[in-house]
Amino acid sequence: MKTLDQIAAELQGYDPQALRAPAVNDFLSALVEPVADTETVGVFQALDRVLAADVVSPISVPPHDNSAMDGYALASADLATDRPTVLTAVGTAYAGTAWNGPVAAGQCVKIMTGAIMPAGLDTVVPVEFVQVEQDRVSVPPGVVRAGDNRRLLGEDLMQGQPALRRGDRLGPAALGLIASLGLATVSVYRRLKVAYFSTGDEILSLGEAPREGAVYDSNRYTVFGLLTRLGVEVIDLGVVQDEPAALEAAFRQAAAQADAIITSGGVSMGEADHTKAMMRQLGDVAFWRIAMRPGRPMAVGRLSQGHHPAVLFGLPGNPVAVMVTFLAFVRPALLQMMGARTPAPPLLKAHSLEALRKKPGRTEYQRGVVSTGPDGRLQVRTTGNQGSGVLRSMAEANGLIVLHHQQGHVAPGDEVDVMVFDGVI
Repeated sequence: MKTLDQIAAELQGYDPQALRAPAVNDFLSALVEPVADTETVGVFQALDRVLAADVVSPISVPPHDNSAMDGYALASADLATDRPTVLTAVGTAYAGTAWNGPVAAGQCVKIMTGAIMPAGLDTVVPVEFVQVEQDRVSVPPGVVRAGDNRRLLGEDLMQGQPALRRGDRLGPAALGLIASLGLATVSVYRRLKVAYFSTGDEILSLGEAPREGAVYDSNRYTVFGLLTRLGVEVIDLGVVQDEPAALEAAFRQAAAQADAIITSGGVSMGEADHTKAMMRQLGDVAFWRIAMRPGRPMAVGRLSQGHHPAVLFGLPGNPVAVMVTFLAFVRPALLQMMGARTPAPPLLKAHSLEALRKKPGRTEYQRGVVSTGPDGRLQVRTTGNQGSGVLRSMAEANGLIVLHHQQGHVAPGDEVDVMVFDGVI
C-alpha cells in the first residue's frame, strides 16, 4: 500500500496548494483499493451491486430460432421475385409450443411472436403484408428477404459466453439478463461501508431550537442521499462538535466501522484547527486547496483503527461545495472501492443558452438545467445564483456545467461539457 507521499511523488506537477481537478481524481484512484470480500445474493437483492465474477451463460439466448413477429413462416427458396408468391398454410406455431409437422415446398406455417421456427423454414413475412383466403396465403414480391424477422439461436448470447463482466454495476436491464439465463443468484462484492458526520459548533441538528449564528445541518442529508443512491451501507454519526475529545471519538468510531469516512466542514484554512489536527493525529492525511469552484479545501488520507485503514474524505462545509466535490471526486473513488470497472460518469456535450463568465486557471462546476433544444441537440442554462451556499439552485439543477481548467468565457451557443444528475442525486 503506497503512502500519500509516494502517491504524490508519482503525480506530475503535484501541488497541494493549487491542485488541478484531474490530478485529484488521479490521486484518489491511486489511494483507494477495491473491497475483496464477496457474497452471493438473489436477483432481487442485486440491484446496484457490483459483480465479483463474470456471469457465464449456461444457455443460449434465445435457445432456438424463433419468430420476431406475428406472421407466416416460409422457406425463402419459395419466394418469387417478379410476382406474388402463393403458399398453402398447413398449421400454426404458437409461442411456447413447437410445431413439428412436415412442411413441403410451397407451404407455410402461421407463426406467433417468439414461436420456434419450424424445421426447414427461414423467413417470416409479417401478417399485415399478406392476403389470406382460407388456407391460401399470397405474399407480394419484395416485401421480405431471406432470413427476415427471424431471431437466431444464440443471437443475444451463446452458451458459455460471459453475459456480464466482473466489475459491472447491476442495473435493471442486468437483473433481467441474469434472470433470463435461469440464474437465481449472483456473486457480488460486499457492500461498501461509509461513515459520515458534520462538524462545527454552529451546526444545529433537526429538532434543536434556533440560536443566533447557528444554521441547520443540510450536509448530513445531502450526503445521506448521495450515498444511498450509490448503494453503500450508510453509517450516520450525526453532528460532531469542534472539540478534540468529541472529534477523536467520532473518527475512531468511524475508522473502526467503515471502509470510508466522509466529513463536512473543518478543513478550510481559516477554520479552527481541531478537525485538521485530529485527522493528522489519527492518520496519514493530506490537505489540499483545489483549483476549482465551488469548493477548494479538501482533506484526503487514511485513518487506522485496528483493521484495514479507512479512506478519509474531508469535504468543505458549504452545502453546494459538499455536493460538487462528492460528485466530482468522492463518488468515482467510492465506485472504485466498490469494485466497479467504470467509476467516472461520462460528460455530455450541450450548447450554452447564455454567456458564462470564467477565468482560466481553475475548474468550475456551475449548476445547470439540461434540456433538448428544437434542433434535437442538448442545451443548458444555469440556475442563476452560483453561490456555494445556495442549495436551492442545486435542487433546481439536473446537471453540472463543467468548465475546465484552461477554459475561458463561454458565449451563447458555445458547446460545453455537462455532468447529468439522473440516477445520481
